[in-house]
Amino acid sequence: MSNSFAAVLARRNIHYGWVVAGTTFLTMLVTAGAVGAPGVFILPLQKEFGWQTADISAALAIRLLLFGLMGPFAAALMNRFGVRRIATTALLIIASGLLLSTQMTQVWQLVLLWGFVIGIGTGLTALVLGATVATRWFTQRRGLVVGLLTASSATGQLVFLPLLASLTDRVGWRASILVVCGAMAIALMVVTALMRDRPSDVGLAPYGETAPAAAPPPAAASSLAAAMLSPITALRDAARTRVFWILFASFFICGASTNGLIGTHLIAACHDVGIPEVRSAQLLAMMGIFDILGTTASGWLTDRYSPRHLLFGYYTLRGLSLLWLPYTLQTMDSSSLGSCAVFYGLDWVATVPPTVRLTTDTFGKENTAVIYGWIAASHQLGASLAAFGAGAIRTSLGDYRLAFWIAGTLCLFAGTAFLTIGRTALRPRPQLGEVAAAV
Repeated sequence: MSNSFAAVLARRNIHYGWVVAGTTFLTMLVTAGAVGAPGVFILPLQKEFGWQTADISAALAIRLLLFGLMGPFAAALMNRFGVRRIATTALLIIASGLLLSTQMTQVWQLVLLWGFVIGIGTGLTALVLGATVATRWFTQRRGLVVGLLTASSATGQLVFLPLLASLTDRVGWRASILVVCGAMAIALMVVTALMRDRPSDVGLAPYGETAPAAAPPPAAASSLAAAMLSPITALRDAARTRVFWILFASFFICGASTNGLIGTHLIAACHDVGIPEVRSAQLLAMMGIFDILGTTASGWLTDRYSPRHLLFGYYTLRGLSLLWLPYTLQTMDSSSLGSCAVFYGLDWVATVPPTVRLTTDTFGKENTAVIYGWIAASHQLGASLAAFGAGAIRTSLGDYRLAFWIAGTLCLFAGTAFLTIGRTALRPRPQLGEVAAAV
């Protein structure tokens, strides 16, 4: 089907890479919905089973941690087995974990299914899926594509929430899980029919090039172990550079201030001040809608302007918004909350396109997926720590204000760090090419 479809589109001067990007967008959208959905279920699980916020947050922290740590190994597996196989496997694992969780009654079952199973499944598609597709299929418009695919990942966590919150309020959290599984079934069919691994699979060059790139030679069965070890080698080489550690630390803060804090705890924080769950879920959805605009615009800007300066602006603005948010929640002013949702949504993951650009500029195109996988892992490590830490702060102090203040201050430090990177640091490291070739 994909070969025939690609030929039809080629006659109309439409590159098949846009179909692959659209399929990836859908996959990351529904996968991210599974990542963000448990934020809706914290209060229902407390009411049904009597579990503490810290207990539930521990399971969610494991999920976010594995979501990130699987990133570099997912990139190696995509190179070894292909994007389509890994994407379909991930969707099946996530759906299985969600379906089994409808029967759970103990905290250890929550940790196993929502922590480990769903964490591994979502980690197989993580943010490296978008970076891999954009790098393989696009030479021109790569920043824009990264922005669009990143927006799908963040938006999936947010746009699903009003529907899931409404269903949970009316018929229970188990019905909400079935809706997410239905969306995954649709994505699975689309991936199976339309996803291809490389432009050469349909006889095309990457978008923006004229000569078709030669397909890599088939990997030997015995090379799987080497492929899985290659991310460790890549990390060892990348860790010798200061740019890597700035990107790693800043993305740690990025994850802590988005998925870990806002994505997991905003609904509960709103509930503390008397804002209904459906209303707070709508605020998250508004952030998701404006995230599409902000992250797409960030991709467009990344193709044209210095990623260092963009990242300074994004982190600084996010830090100020997080410092402002606790006061906005206390006043419960609808216009202020709406303005905060719009402002924060525009900056939700606008950091990703310039981060990918800096990774490519520093380590080279062929090394981008694996190195960015480690940087994305730090994003989810930060998210995991914030998901657990914010829950512990809420349990100990009775509110989330300290968690918001800490995250906001860290964002200000992250933004300033990018002003210390000079142009001479952004030179591809040729020694890492051996790592990419090994994969």
